[in-house]
Amino acid sequence: MKKKDIKQLKLSVPAQETPISEFLTASGTFQDGDLLLNTQGLRLVSQENIPSSLEPMDNQITLADLETVKVIGKGSGGVVQLVQHKWTGKVFALKAIQMNIQETVRKQIVQELKINQASQCPYVVVCHDAFYNNGFISIVLEYMDAGSLADVIKQVKTFAEPYLAVICKQVLKGLIYLHHDRHIIHRDIKPSNLLVNHKGEVKITDFGVSATLANSMGQRDTFVGTYNYMSPERISGSTYGYSSDIWSLGLVVLECATGNFPYLPPGQEEGWLNFYELLETIVEQPPPCASPDQFSSEFCSFISACVQKEPRDRMSATDLLNHPFIKKYEDQNVDLAALIGNLSSPA
Repeated sequence: MKKKDIKQLKLSVPAQETPISEFLTASGTFQDGDLLLNTQGLRLVSQENIPSSLEPMDNQITLADLETVKVIGKGSGGVVQLVQHKWTGKVFALKAIQMNIQETVRKQIVQELKINQASQCPYVVVCHDAFYNNGFISIVLEYMDAGSLADVIKQVKTFAEPYLAVICKQVLKGLIYLHHDRHIIHRDIKPSNLLVNHKGEVKITDFGVSATLANSMGQRDTFVGTYNYMSPERISGSTYGYSSDIWSLGLVVLECATGNFPYLPPGQEEGWLNFYELLETIVEQPPPCASPDQFSSEFCSFISACVQKEPRDRMSATDLLNHPFIKKYEDQNVDLAALIGNLSSPA
């Protein structure tokens, strides 16, 4: 906006007979010429950039426009907050990651994340924008109100096979998009990176962070991701490809079915005391399997198709989408939304 235009701006006060509420949106925001106002204050916005619905456009979101509602997640990867856009009332998830890497690399990651904004897939969490500020990379993401699959597992303990099939189908469609449309290896498929909402939608998140960090710090031999769900070839330092995500998916689905991480330490219930023994077990020992006494032959076959030790022996995401286990429940009205809707929201 030109300086002379700013000088000419005047705030029009509605006449007494016109209630101010008629100018307000549900979030308390209204527009008057080049002015965008809400209960928090006043902001100058160029007329041609104001969307008719007052929804924030991707290039208009700024960190200053976002107010923290609450913290919804903490971990080694950073802090995730539920935030609200001041001008529209729309909510997002804001993930802040502090990375001890060079500033130029951080800026490169943000640029690559911005490219990923163009990604529009119903099975991948939308990245609305990304910023680099004071050593932190902040990512504005679609908010999934039921949390992650890890949150759901804590409440339901185990999933029945029909629900597992519905979850798998959505995740596989997301992986097909990443692998075939975007040529991206996720590198960090795990329960906390599979988000759900009360509509029963399951979406993959953090694919941009994992991919761009790996691309920025080297090629596909980088140790980006969670070791527990990492494929044997990655742990041993070998070259890996899309099938490494399939291995991780197999472990996640088996965990959802049994309520436990598939690699249980001998004689211990709390978890592995020696991290390197876990890695050695994944590389050296036979892969886990679903018990035929507990699960259908179709489910056992699906898990086996994912967790083959040799990457070339694993089925692709496309082939798995046509697996008998997925097809078995397609004609049934499996209501994942009803299951999720009965759970309490994550804190």
